[in-house]
Amino acid sequence: MAKFRFAPGNNKNLDMTDGNIARLLISFSIPLLLGNVFQQLYNLVDAWVVGNYVSNESFSAVGTVGPIINTIISLYLGFSSGAGVVISQNYGAKREDAAQRAVHTSIVMTLFISIVMAIAGILLKDPFLRMMNTPDEVMPEARLYLMIFFAGIGGLMFYNIGAAALRAIGDSTRPFYYLAAAISLNVILDLTFVIVFHMGVEGVALATVIGMGVSAVMVMIALFRTDTCIRLNMHEMKIDPVILKQIIRIGLPAALQMGIISFSNIIVQGYINYFGADVMSGWTAYSKIDGLLLLPMQSIALAATTFVGQNIGCGQVDRARTGVKTAIIISSLITATLSLPVLIFAPDLVHFFNAKPEVVMNGARILRWMSPFYVITCSANVMNSGLRGAGNSRAPMLITIFSYVIFRQIYLFVLTHFFVNEMIPVCLGYPLGWIVCTVISTIYYNKTDLSKEAVTQA
Repeated sequence: MAKFRFAPGNNKNLDMTDGNIARLLISFSIPLLLGNVFQQLYNLVDAWVVGNYVSNESFSAVGTVGPIINTIISLYLGFSSGAGVVISQNYGAKREDAAQRAVHTSIVMTLFISIVMAIAGILLKDPFLRMMNTPDEVMPEARLYLMIFFAGIGGLMFYNIGAAALRAIGDSTRPFYYLAAAISLNVILDLTFVIVFHMGVEGVALATVIGMGVSAVMVMIALFRTDTCIRLNMHEMKIDPVILKQIIRIGLPAALQMGIISFSNIIVQGYINYFGADVMSGWTAYSKIDGLLLLPMQSIALAATTFVGQNIGCGQVDRARTGVKTAIIISSLITATLSLPVLIFAPDLVHFFNAKPEVVMNGARILRWMSPFYVITCSANVMNSGLRGAGNSRAPMLITIFSYVIFRQIYLFVLTHFFVNEMIPVCLGYPLGWIVCTVISTIYYNKTDLSKEAVTQA
C-alpha cells in the first residue's frame, strides 16, 4: 500500500488536533460558508427568476417541492456524514489504510444508493405531492420539476460524498471551488433557459441537474488525482464490510433523523398549503431567506463535526469539548447579528422574490415572527454535530426526531383541531421545536463521555 501525506505536508488540509481552536474552526468554516452562500444565491436566483419571469403558480411549485427533495436527499446525507466521521477519525489517528478503504466503500455505496433514490423519488413524487395538499393549479409543474430533479440526483450524491471525504481530512477549500463553479453555471443556465428560451420550471430543473453533474465530475477528479490517504483507485473500488458497518452505525441514525424530519416537513407543508397559493409563496420566500440566515451556524456546526472527529481519533477529548463550546459562541454571535436586519427589512426581502402584495405581507409576517428564534438553534446544532463527530449519532437522532417531529406534529394537530387554524400559530411550531431540542440536547451533551463512541481500527 502506498503511503499518503497527512495535513502537515499538504497545505490544502487542516490538522485540527493542534493549534488555536477558534482560528481552526473559522478557517475551516469560511470555505464551507462561501460554498453554502453560493448554493443559496443560486436558490435565490432560481426563486427570483421563477417568481418574476414565470408565474406565481410556478413559484409556489418550486417552493412546495422542497420538503420532498429534502426527504430523499437527507437519507443519503446521513450516509455521507457517517462516512465523513469514519474518515476523519481514522485520519486523526493516522490510520491511512483504513481512511482509504472508507473512501472506496463510500463511493461504491453511493453508486448503488443514487440508483435507488432516483427510482424512489420518481415513483413517490405524486403520493408526496398529494400528501401535502398541493393545489391542482400547482401540481403539473411541481410534478415536472421532481421528475427532472430525481432523474439527475446522482450528481448531487457523488458531489456530497466526495466533498465529505475532502472535508474529513481538513480540506474545505476545494469543495467550495467546485461548488462555486457548478453554481455559477447553474445561474447562467437558469437565466438562459427561463428568460431566453421560456422553458419555465423545466428549465430551472434542467439547470439544477446539469450543475449538480458538473460538481460531481470535478470532485471525483480531485479524489482520483490527490496524493493523500483518500486517493481513489479503480482497482480498489470495493466494499469493506467492517468499514461499511462503522459507516452505517454512525450514518444510519443520521439518515433516519434527517429523513424523518424532512418527511415531517412534508406534513407541515400541507398545513401551510391549506392557506392557499399566496401563503405558499410567502412561505417559499421566507424559506429562501431562512436558508441564507442559518448558513453560518450550519457551516460552523459542520466544522465542529470534523474538529471533534479528528481530536477524538487521537484521544484529545478535552480539546474536542472546547471546540464545541467555541463553535457555539461563534455561531450564536453571528446568527444574532444577522437576525436584526432581517427583522427590519423583511418586506423588502420578500418583495425581491415576489412583488405580489399579498405574498409580501404573508412572507414578511412569517419572517418577523420566526427570525428572533434562530439563535436558539445554534447550541443544539453544534452539540449534536459534536456528538456525531465523536461517533454518537443515535442520541442526536432521537432528540431531534422527538423535538422536530413528534412534539411538532402533536402541537400542530392539537392547535389546528382544537384551537385555531391560523398561519402564524402554525408557523410557530418550528421555533417551539427548536426550544425543546436545545433543552434536551444541552442536558444530554453535558452528561456524555465523547470518547466512548469512537471508531476502532478496521
